[in-house]
Amino acid sequence: MPTAAQVIVQALIANGVDHVFCVPGESYLAVLDALESARDRIRLIACRHEAGAANMAEAYGKLTGRPGVCMVTRGPGATHASVGVHTAEQDSTPMILLIGQVERAHRDRGAFQEMDHAAVFGSFAKWAAENPHPSLTGEMIARAFAVALEGRRGPVVLALPEDLLTEPAEGVVPARVEPVRQVLDPATLAAIGARLREAERPVAILGGSGWTAEARAAIGAWLEAGQLPTALSFRRKDLLDNDSPSYIGDLGLPPDPRLVERLRAADLVLALGARLGDNPTQGYGLFTPEQTSQRLVHIHPDARELGRVWPFALAAAADPAAAALALASVELAPRPGWNAWRAGGRTDYEAFRRSVAVTGRVNLSDVVAHLAEALPADAIVCNGAGNFAAWLHRFYRHRAWPTQLAPTSGAMGYGLPAAIAAKLVHPDREVVCFAGDGDFLMTGQELATAVQYGAKAVAIVADNSSYGTIRAHQERRYPGRISGTDLKNPDFAAFARSFGCWAARVERTADFPAALAEARAAESPALIHLLTDVEDIAPGRTLTELRGASR
Repeated sequence: MPTAAQVIVQALIANGVDHVFCVPGESYLAVLDALESARDRIRLIACRHEAGAANMAEAYGKLTGRPGVCMVTRGPGATHASVGVHTAEQDSTPMILLIGQVERAHRDRGAFQEMDHAAVFGSFAKWAAENPHPSLTGEMIARAFAVALEGRRGPVVLALPEDLLTEPAEGVVPARVEPVRQVLDPATLAAIGARLREAERPVAILGGSGWTAEARAAIGAWLEAGQLPTALSFRRKDLLDNDSPSYIGDLGLPPDPRLVERLRAADLVLALGARLGDNPTQGYGLFTPEQTSQRLVHIHPDARELGRVWPFALAAAADPAAAALALASVELAPRPGWNAWRAGGRTDYEAFRRSVAVTGRVNLSDVVAHLAEALPADAIVCNGAGNFAAWLHRFYRHRAWPTQLAPTSGAMGYGLPAAIAAKLVHPDREVVCFAGDGDFLMTGQELATAVQYGAKAVAIVADNSSYGTIRAHQERRYPGRISGTDLKNPDFAAFARSFGCWAARVERTADFPAALAEARAAESPALIHLLTDVEDIAPGRTLTELRGASR
């Protein structure tokens, strides 16, 4: 009879898991041993910090649509990994965190590294529990996959008592879990079609998770044929080809003010998959409840999200991919004026992505524009959080899916682990991490993981020696009073070389193309250290302007 640890590994194999990301711990040695016996089926990636491991698992979930699996030890290992669980919750990403727990006889006695993981993670995981008996192991793992994948996708946390893992496990034989998908009923489809045909200024918004390549292609063709202008939600820029005539911009930080005004002027907003949360709705100020109650058609996989913030004119709980395929079957003859309405949005977008002037010697708008032209359409671009990301999101064009890995949670340190996971999952595709200096050093030690496992991603570190986002807020609210945001950084190129990476330092925009070409051709992971000026705090904005405007 297999042990509980062996059943866990059997369940992972049955569910198509081919990578597990971890920091090893003595609390789950039995699972590590079981994984060693399955090394031809599952590749175990040992990371240098649990936050890196959890971010890699979250990125895996985004890329594959199946839960990324992270394994850590109890207490500090679990809390280190919590940042990835939070990102998975905010980003609606399927993920499973398995935690080695203290022995059952030691529970509630203040044992070494003991923690009530269900209580700690219960407020932001979709389900958090502890396996109570070896015979329930198969059932618990199957439920973990089902919960992570059903409805609005998200993270599951399961604690595994150390002694339980070595005991014989009867019970459910592991099998692949396929979630139930809700679809749009014919009456709802007809009602959506009728509302669209009555609209004079419609706008679509795509967002969320659970998409497929087929659904993305189908909805893109339908939007173009129907001449519907389409915005993409925060950090979901790969859901529609940015070169499509229907693409009019993304609701990022900050968005094009003209895009915001266009959405406010729309007489119908078709939101598919997007929650319409804080960031894409500009702090919940993009619409009023009165407006959405008359104009919003909202489709989301979780019925609890419908009407949670925004009253709607019409709503349906449905899987985004299934809903997109259904919508693509709705005949939609463009009304007079729609093409001009869409063309105006497209013109605004084209103007918004033109190069902007800077004061320093490195112009990130030109750097990112070159990156977009140089990389193939299927290149995967990853980033964490910080003002540097505004340059990437504004000036990079996503043409294929999935090509964007970015945390809507605003978590720093995400980009490098995500890039490593992306390169492991898709070794044949180019992968770039675009990071800020403060952002990069949250998880920069994972360069060791990249080198160890041959994940030849390219990291670009924009270094302005500052926690730039917070510095910008300081200048707005407390002009000239700088507290805690200045950074003394290492030589990032030398740092990368110490791990065995190729690296270069770039101090002028003109030197970036050659450095990028060498980085892409390198036989190892690579890093480009870009020295930028903190004065150029955001596209088209300087610290001096922010300081002056606040006085």
